[in-house]
Amino acid sequence: MTALALPAPAPARAGPLALWNRMRNDEPLFAATALFLALAIIPLAAAGMIDPRLHLGENIWVKPIKFAVALSVYTATLALFARYLPAGMTRRTAYRLFAGAVVFAIAAEMAWIGGAAAMGTASHFNTGEPVWAALYPVMGAMAALLTSASAVYAVAIARNRDLTIAPALKAGLVWGLGLTLPLTLVTAGTMSSLNGHNVGGSGMATEGLWLIGWLRDGGDLRVAHFFATHAMHFVPAFALALVWLGRPRESRAVHGFALAFALFVLATFAQALMGRPFLAMIG
Repeated sequence: MTALALPAPAPARAGPLALWNRMRNDEPLFAATALFLALAIIPLAAAGMIDPRLHLGENIWVKPIKFAVALSVYTATLALFARYLPAGMTRRTAYRLFAGAVVFAIAAEMAWIGGAAAMGTASHFNTGEPVWAALYPVMGAMAALLTSASAVYAVAIARNRDLTIAPALKAGLVWGLGLTLPLTLVTAGTMSSLNGHNVGGSGMATEGLWLIGWLRDGGDLRVAHFFATHAMHFVPAFALALVWLGRPRESRAVHGFALAFALFVLATFAQALMGRPFLAMIG
């Protein structure tokens, strides 16, 4: 008989330290990477306060900070979800080589983006300088590699027959992780082909929403890209809410939410391609 107990992130008496220890034990490489990137935000923020240079109306260090935050959250999520992988998977040589390649790709991305900021130039869509133009497709491949970890986790969790968690939660993990890669490839690939994230509008950060920077005077493909990369959070969160509400077997509801979420991402994607801002009146 399959158990339907809700797996808490850590024992009830435990706090953040116990959660960190669990993540470190389950997936030490991704946990360490998440911590390193989180700590890297401090010197990057300091650089932003010292260095007044701007790119498209935004401090040049904002992009490295955003990527450090995003990649820290990404690797921390993988470390958190590693407990649902088949027993012994993270100790296998093939997995360790793959995880090492993912972390290398993350390091390369951060070095590329941080290096561009230090040199006062753009990392993305920089076709005016030969070196940066040559690096861009390489970094695109690195981005695809690091994002592929979500798909690997989705397949492994789906095949884990020994996983005794609520069916709704398992469906949420599989759908959330599984949608992340294809949706991200579509949105990021389109930005790359268009050589920019804006469709119409000025493309200036000064015309964007506060904090997140989404444009208010034109279409912004970063909106769809943001939601695509966070499918691995939104869908499992919905599934977890169902379990907390006493509906642990509602896998069909999770399937429906996952489909609706994918359609929402595609709708924001289409909206941006039409040159229409996501939230024009806010910020």
